[in-house]
This record gives sequence, C-alpha cells and structure tokens, in this order.
Amino acid sequence: MYTDTGTIEGLDVKQYLTDYAPLVKRIAHHMMVKLPASVSVDDIIQAGMIGLLDAINRYEEAQGAQFETYAVQRIRGAMLDELRQGDFLPRSLRKNLRTIEKTISKLEQRLGRAPVEQELAKELNLPLAEYQLMLQEARGYQVVHYDDFKDAEDDHFLERHTVDNQPGMLEKMLDDEMRQTLVAAIDELPEREKMVMGLYYEQELNLREIGEVMGVSESRICQLHSQAVARLRSRMRS
Repeated sequence: MYTDTGTIEGLDVKQYLTDYAPLVKRIAHHMMVKLPASVSVDDIIQAGMIGLLDAINRYEEAQGAQFETYAVQRIRGAMLDELRQGDFLPRSLRKNLRTIEKTISKLEQRLGRAPVEQELAKELNLPLAEYQLMLQEARGYQVVHYDDFKDAEDDHFLERHTVDNQPGMLEKMLDDEMRQTLVAAIDELPEREKMVMGLYYEQELNLREIGEVMGVSESRICQLHSQAVARLRSRMRS
C-alpha cells in the first residue's frame, strides 16, 4: 500500500522502478527469440513494467524470497498474460515449418548427416534467401507447441489427458527419456546452431548479444535458432 512518502511498506517505488527497469528490458529482449517478428518488444516491456509495479506492491520480505527473484516471476507472468491475449503464430506458418521438419528428416536419412541450408532450400524448391526469410519469420516456433497435441476433432490431448491427480503434460514431456533424447539431439546440431542454443538457453544472452559474440547480424541468429528448433523437432518426432 502506498504511503504519503511515496513508498510501499518501506520500498521507494520510483527508485525500484528505476533500478529494475533494465531487468524488465533484458527479460523482454531475451523472450523475443520465442516470439514472431510481429510482436513489438516495446509492448512486452510495457507489460513487464506493469508486472514490476505489481511486484513492488505485493512484495514482503517475510516471504523469504529476494526481491529480484520475486520480481522476475511477476514480470514474466505479466508478459505472458499480454501474449496470451492472441495467437501470435499463424497456423499457415506452423504448416510451413512442419514441411521444413519433414524435409530435414528426409535429407538426414538420405545423406546420413545434418543437411545444410542450401540443401534444404533446394529440396524445398526455394531460393536460399526465401528459405532464410521463412526461418526468420518462424521466430517463436518452439520445440514442443500446444497444437502438436491436437487431434482432428479439435479436442486437445492436454485437456483430455491432464487431470488433477496426474502429472501435468510438462512433467510428462520432461521425463528422463525425453530429456536424454533432447540432449542427444542438441549435441548433434551443426556447430553454429549448437552455439546459438547454448548462448541463448544456458548463458541467457539475447539475439543481439549472440550476434555480437558470433560476428553476425541479429536476423542471422534468428534464422539459425529457428533452423535448430526445426532440427530438434524433427528428431523428437522421429
């Protein structure tokens, strides 16, 4: 609750907003690799700032959590709430990317190795630049997507098989066998794609920062990430 001194239970609201605004921006930019280009980073930052203010209002040291740890949860939650208001990845795009996955799988079987971009573009009868643009537009495509568990009757696998007394689908997808398969698939990625995945998921760098490390553009990192995800999905499906 605000006091007449502009604080919330001893917290200086303005100071906290100033101090933690960079954290909001960092979380937003890190999240952007999971979102299509149509999503504005400014909108995500704005939602995150609302989450930060909510964290300041609700935080109590007695909860036993450091403020930053608590704030990160609120900031990410506010950003996700903003994104849930719409479906940011069109079905047509998912269909195109599944075509890429199938092509990757087919060429891997034929060549006995991971196909390079030129080979994938040729197999798809696309100019290389058009194929790379497709990858760039695919930002936001995840290793596992909700619609992957949807059947012909429009009934969701998650809704039919996740009940209160059973482990959630997330736990099922992260069982030992799944983790081992995913780790093995990541290890078999081409070196540059493996590096992108490591810098993003382990080092928590954003696209621009990864581009600076690797000496390429942010859009090129986006392409490499999307292609890596397509390879992983192809391997996980098989």
